[in-house]
Amino acid sequence: MVRQFDEDAVLEKVLEVFWNRGWQATSMADLAAAVNVQRGSLYHAYGGKEHLFELAFDRYATRVLAESRAALDAPSARLALKQFFDVSIASMTADTPPRGCFTTKTAVESDAIGERMQNRVRILLESLEALVAEALSRDGRNSSLADPPDEIAKMVIAFTRGLAVMERIYHEPKRLHDLSESLIDLLVQPLHQNNP
Repeated sequence: MVRQFDEDAVLEKVLEVFWNRGWQATSMADLAAAVNVQRGSLYHAYGGKEHLFELAFDRYATRVLAESRAALDAPSARLALKQFFDVSIASMTADTPPRGCFTTKTAVESDAIGERMQNRVRILLESLEALVAEALSRDGRNSSLADPPDEIAKMVIAFTRGLAVMERIYHEPKRLHDLSESLIDLLVQPLHQNNP
C-alpha cells in the first residue's frame, strides 16, 4: 500500500507529541490530530499506539547516539565529557516550556508501556555507556582519569538520569551545567596535571 502521507514528517511529529505528553497521556486521536492524518489511516499504517511509540523512540535513540558520538569526539577526556553533557542538557532543556529527557520519561513509564520498551531504553543507555567508555579509552587518556573508563561511563550515564530529574524540578540549565562540571572535576584531572 502506498501511504498518502510523508512518513518521515509523521514520525517526527509523533516523536514530538510523545516527548511532550508522555506515553500514558497520549491517545491515537491526539497523534492523528497532531499529524493531520485520519486515525484509521494511522492504525492501518502502523497497527496502533505501541508500534508508533517504538518507531518514535527508535528515531530518537538513533539521533541521541549520533549526537553523543559527535560530542565525544574531542582531543581530551575532559572536553569529551563536557561536550557530552552539553548535548544532553541541550536536548532536555530544548523548547518552551522545556520538554525534559525522553529517555527518562520513557523509563519512568516503561512498566505501563511494556517489556519491549524497557529493553529499548536499556539498549540505549548501554549504548551511550559504551560510547563514553570508548571515548575515554582513546589515546592513553586513562592516565587523566580517576577511575577506569568503564566505571566512569557507568557513573556518567547514571548522572545524566539525575540531571534529567533536576531539570524537571528546577528548569535551570546553568544549574545542570554547574553540576556536570563538578562531576568532571571529580573524574578527570585538571589539564595542567596531565596532557589533554
